[in-house]
Amino acid sequence: METSEKSIKKKIVLGVLFLLPIAIYMFFATGVNNFGKLPVLSEDVSSVSSFKDLNGNPVTLDNKITVLGFFGKTPLQTKAYTYNLAHKIYKKNHEYNEFQFLILLPEEARNGAKILTAKISEIAATSAWTYAFGTPQAIEEVFASLKSGYTLDGSLSSSFVFIIDKDVRLRGRNDDEDMQDGLVYGYNSADIGDINNRMSDDVKVVLAEYRKETKENSRRNEILVKQE
Repeated sequence: METSEKSIKKKIVLGVLFLLPIAIYMFFATGVNNFGKLPVLSEDVSSVSSFKDLNGNPVTLDNKITVLGFFGKTPLQTKAYTYNLAHKIYKKNHEYNEFQFLILLPEEARNGAKILTAKISEIAATSAWTYAFGTPQAIEEVFASLKSGYTLDGSLSSSFVFIIDKDVRLRGRNDDEDMQDGLVYGYNSADIGDINNRMSDDVKVVLAEYRKETKENSRRNEILVKQE
């Protein structure tokens, strides 16, 4: 009986020793981007101050966490990109005060943008989703400033969207195991897997970073008030 109990205990110990390293590895492997900050990949993204929204109002990247997109002259032809993003990213995060989607388009895309805005409103309120219009040159300038290595097609469109932080810097990954160089500058909105997994995770990381910063600033202000 005693020998049997010792044997069971030995098996339990061996099992723990075998499984613990695997459990630790899986924990960190699946949550690598849940710790620290999402890396900055490009500084000084170009200003979008020359762009105007559907109502003629200027737009900005300053002090906003922005998902930035370029859907070209005929956005209705790329409406699948919009639906993927609206369902998987925008719907979950649009109520965060400083979060926005900003899609840059040439003037001829205005009617298509109006139609898509109505469609998005069936998914969530469109207060944080903005279509903005500018010259082809301005669109190309902003896209080039991302230094992503991606290109716009002849319609000034790309399926890739980008996370821009409050300091107007491009955020992404520099250690992604699925990429040969580890770098992820943007997220392919044509690929529901990329949006639902990689991008969803990274948006959460950036939002959590700024929520934490806001709480810390609030605590500091409370301490200063009490000291006064």
